[in-house]
Amino acid sequence: MSDLALRKAELRHNALKHRRAAHEMSDGAAGVLSSVLAGHRGVPLAGYMAIRTEIDPRPAMEEAAAHGPVGVPVILGNGQPLDFHRWEPDAEMQAGQYGAEIPIQPELMTPEILIVPLVAFDRAGRRLGYGGGFYDRTIALLRANGAVLAMGFAYAAQEVDEVPTEPTDQPLDMIVTETEVIEP
Repeated sequence: MSDLALRKAELRHNALKHRRAAHEMSDGAAGVLSSVLAGHRGVPLAGYMAIRTEIDPRPAMEEAAAHGPVGVPVILGNGQPLDFHRWEPDAEMQAGQYGAEIPIQPELMTPEILIVPLVAFDRAGRRLGYGGGFYDRTIALLRANGAVLAMGFAYAAQEVDEVPTEPTDQPLDMIVTETEVIEP
């Protein structure tokens, strides 16, 4: 394992502990995200269905769905970018890969705003995910095909001084926490 991979693994381990602690203390944290999305009413966006101790964007996604299309990610396979299927607050869902729910009735959509889960972030817009590269490949593809606003969503406790990066790591345009908006 390379030095960079070891640094990322150690950072991931520590950041997940901080996220778990923040999650246990949280009583709903999507208010700032809702405020940010209010300025983009009607723009197609994709959130995610929170798993484990991820901060939950669903309250903000529900508000956004009243004004325009909202999707959730669908994992197609290792080494591939994500697809996005249209989601409604009352959509019938089923378990997808890694336990994240996906709509039973698939309807492809392309987001212009992408709410990205993460394990750790820094103020320069770098993010650390779970290590599969799904979001990096997806953000790169979306950017190659037009403008996309890649918005990380995390607890403030997930912030670190610096996230080590590789050339394939895609920076975020914005990070939203339960307390603030960070624009690198």
